[in-house]
Amino acid sequence: MLKIIGLLLIVAAIVRFEVPSLLRKKNKKELVVFLLFLSIGTGLGIAQVLGKPIPNPMDLLTFILRPINEMLFR
Repeated sequence: MLKIIGLLLIVAAIVRFEVPSLLRKKNKKELVVFLLFLSIGTGLGIAQVLGKPIPNPMDLLTFILRPINEMLFR
């Protein structure tokens, strides 16, 4: 639980540092993308702290590209 709180404190510090400058510059799209990526990263970080398995993106790419590779080199 302490690790999750530490992670959330780090995320809060990042938000406190980055968001005001994005709002001052009126970068609404950049703010949305920043918050989206930060929330995904925070979710994955919490999952890792809890010991949950995080899927590897290469597994998805291998699943998609293996049939194409086999078809081309057959």
